[in-house]
Amino acid sequence: MVFLPSLPREKMMSSGIESLTDVELLALFLRTGTQGKSVMTLSRDLLEHFGSLYGLLSADYKDFATVNGIGLAKYAQLKGIAELARRYYSVRLLEETSLLSPELTREFLQSQLTGEEREIFMAIFLDNQNRVLKHCRLFSGTINQVEVHPREIVREAIKVNAAAVILAHNHPSGSAEPSKADRIITEKVVKCCQFMDIRVLDHLVIGRGEYVSFAERGWI
Repeated sequence: MVFLPSLPREKMMSSGIESLTDVELLALFLRTGTQGKSVMTLSRDLLEHFGSLYGLLSADYKDFATVNGIGLAKYAQLKGIAELARRYYSVRLLEETSLLSPELTREFLQSQLTGEEREIFMAIFLDNQNRVLKHCRLFSGTINQVEVHPREIVREAIKVNAAAVILAHNHPSGSAEPSKADRIITEKVVKCCQFMDIRVLDHLVIGRGEYVSFAERGWI
């Protein structure tokens, strides 16, 4: 085994964790390399093989095991990183005093929906000061569609006395471009919510490494 050199740790302590490259950050988590290969080289090889951190962390074991010298232990480490990030964003969203930025919303939704094999429709419910009251998965579908019931969204909003809602769903195919059906159901949800004075702030479609915001496109 080749152990992690001190450079990434020293760089983190002197310049902050944000200063680390993807290779250095990955090396911090992996800690050790494989026989004849340092952890820095291993990290670089993994990122090159899978194309990005996203490609690496979303790979299944069958793909991961094709990398020479890599086994179940390293796979478990990387899956643990991805799950830890997902849980971090879930807790952070509820504990922040308010929904501070579109970036936080997007990062949270990507952490929850990226990599899902079926379409999942989520909602984030907020009060009149944009504080998060609740987030939940409302509907689950197939690989290319999900049936959404606007009245159920309104019912959940009323339960928590929400003043606003952010909608989101994923496209397992990878492309985040909204379909005609996505736009139609969004219009139906907006109209249904308007009857109860609930604002629909956005609808985000999450793809693989990309997203589309209805609000950014002026559709809401």
